[in-house]
Parts: sequence; structure tokens; C-alpha cells
Amino acid sequence: MHFAQHPPVRRNVEGGRPFGRIALVIAALAAVGVLAACGNDNSSSDSAAVSAGTSSATAETSAAVAPGLPSATLASTPWETTAAKDSRGGAVALADGNVKNYVGFAYFRPDGTFTMFNLDDSPKMHGDWSVSPDGRTRTIVAKNDAGQEQFRRVVDIVTLDDKRFTYRVYPDPANKAVYYDIIHTPTTHAEPTE
Repeated sequence: MHFAQHPPVRRNVEGGRPFGRIALVIAALAAVGVLAACGNDNSSSDSAAVSAGTSSATAETSAAVAPGLPSATLASTPWETTAAKDSRGGAVALADGNVKNYVGFAYFRPDGTFTMFNLDDSPKMHGDWSVSPDGRTRTIVAKNDAGQEQFRRVVDIVTLDDKRFTYRVYPDPANKAVYYDIIHTPTTHAEPTE
């Protein structure tokens, strides 16, 4: 399967301070440790996969997708981009150059993997995903068919509930006054196959 590559949107989780990513990694490792400590003595393929060293994004996400957490809400349904708004609250056409790379169908699986497709069902990207435990950010790690990271995108979550998933993107990460909110709603659209 061939997925189109998109330019990376890079920003630290905590306003440009380098400690944000370190804190996120420490929190993820702590969550995995707590889950491992709470596990039973029976061996299972799931616990073996985490302890065997699966990718950190997948292990982090698998530990974080639990009932009641924001990640569970994101994984509960397929999502379709249905609208976009600018920083003034005005509607932005989904074909607009400022938002078109974010438009499509998204399928976030509880195992920490995702696939995205354009609205015409053509493949867009796939990889790993996570939502911060506080529900403030979503991270995707897009990968090529060989499993190599192509880019990582961290976005601020504006709304995440069972009716709407909205995240914010900044064309210039240094200018927080200009942004676009990308609005998704649940869909029954079946995930396309290869």
C-alpha cells in the first residue's frame, strides 16, 4: 500500500520548552510500568509484546487506551473531517490549501495504530498514534510501508467527545494567533481496503 507523504508539523508539547517531550516519555513509561505491575502471573501474547520492546508509540498507546480516557474516545469510532474554521471562527473550505492535508477519514485502533484515507478513499497515511493522558494533545507518527517513521505531528486537541473531535494546527508554530481548527465527526464509513 502506498501512502502519500505530508510535510511534518513539529512542535514541543509544552510551548516550545524541551522538557515537554521528556515529561511525555516519562509519563508513558510510568503508565506501562503500572500496568505491568498490576498484571497477573499468566503469560499472554499482549504482555509479552509490550515487554519485548514494541515501538514506544505503540506500547505507550496500548497502555493508554482504557475506558474513560481520552484515547478511548478517539479509538471508539471512525472519524470524518466535516469542517474547518480559521482563528476568527470563519468557515474554511476543506479544499483550501491551509487545511486540505488534514481532511479525510481516520481510523484510530485501540492497539495504537491508525490509518487515514482521503475523502475519495485513496490511502493517505498510516502509523502509530497516542493522546496525552490529560487529553490536551494527539500525536501521530506516520510510517512508510517498511515501518520507518516519515514524520511526527503533535496537535492541540480543542474538543474530544463522542460527537466531535477537533484539533488545532498552526501554519507557523511561532505564531499562535493564526490557526485552523480541523473538525471531525463520527462516521459509519467502512475503512477502505487495499
